[in-house]
Amino acid sequence: MDDDLLALTDDQLIAEIKKLRSAIRQHRDASGHDLCWHHPALWSLLPEKLAPAIAVPEWPQFLRGCVKYRESLDRQNPDAPRSRTDFQVMPRLA
Repeated sequence: MDDDLLALTDDQLIAEIKKLRSAIRQHRDASGHDLCWHHPALWSLLPEKLAPAIAVPEWPQFLRGCVKYRESLDRQNPDAPRSRTDFQVMPRLA
């Protein structure tokens, strides 16, 4: 699956690593409502250009998942600052 890497020069590999690290940092540094988003911009960095075949949960299951995710944030980072910022529509990433 990653055979394309074998044809890259050292400089091209370094550029690829920097691009991927930048995307990972952008994802890592997401905060607030941005934590809950579908991330096709991140997935688009992979060489295989597939439309992900995602399954979208029905609303009750989705909301239960949101609650579980939020509870996990409390367990994993209980001292994180809290925000009362309402959801705003996110601009699409290029």
